Amino acid sequence: MAREADIPALHRVMNRAIETLQAGFLDPAQVAASHKVMGLDSQLVRDGTYFLVEDGDNIAGCGGWSFRATLYGGDASIVGREPARLDPARDVAKVRAMYTDPDFVRRGVGRLILELCEDAARGAGFARVELMATAAGVPLYRSCGYAPLGAGEDAEVDGVTVPLLRMGKALI
Repeated sequence: MAREADIPALHRVMNRAIETLQAGFLDPAQVAASHKVMGLDSQLVRDGTYFLVEDGDNIAGCGGWSFRATLYGGDASIVGREPARLDPARDVAKVRAMYTDPDFVRRGVGRLILELCEDAARGAGFARVELMATAAGVPLYRSCGYAPLGAGEDAEVDGVTVPLLRMGKALI
């Protein structure tokens, strides 16, 4: 579980992941704009719903789930966030801020974090989970049973379009 003291290191992993992993899917302007859309929502850390996977002293990856209405966006992002609590009887949990350090891709880190999030959301009584996928994340989410929920929901940042795709999955 991530702690407040981990936040600076989490930001470094996220910045590296955005710069390196998104570059294979987005042009340089979209990668730069992604920093204004993505990032850590420190509310997840305070809620105790944000995980990290470590390899020695290095954070290999991180991600969390939320019982709040916000689907995506970090503390410094331009997208609106909604901290209202969700009702597991009628709402879907959110998987949020999934990042793998570029030095640890293709080693099962993202899949492990996703499983931790799903198990925790299921344990909290949620029957479904959804997320907003980046272009780089879509292949992982598809391989883990997530399906698109409609058309893409791109974010516009300073005239630059950042492609995003809402995806979901049943937990039971």
